Amino acid sequence: MNSKEEQTNSEITNLENESLIKQQNDPDCIKEQIGDNKLDEKSIEIKDQYKFGWSSYSEITNGRFAMIGFLAIILIELFSRESFLKWAGIL
Repeated sequence: MNSKEEQTNSEITNLENESLIKQQNDPDCIKEQIGDNKLDEKSIEIKDQYKFGWSSYSEITNGRFAMIGFLAIILIELFSRESFLKWAGIL
């Protein structure tokens, strides 16, 4: 890099830093950020609550266990070199 490119890059970085500092000192921006954090905390609380029956939490959990089971069957077939049903003694 030549010195002109380095100087231009440093000027851009300085301008970005100045705009970030101005934004952080702006009281409206701070209030907006605090409001966003409260919303995020509420949504996290709602998502983590377990409900009995058909809920999105149950569906996600069942889906994850199904993926683990399917992967286990594939790995068993790869390592044993025979079908899962034959390996399990079903056929």
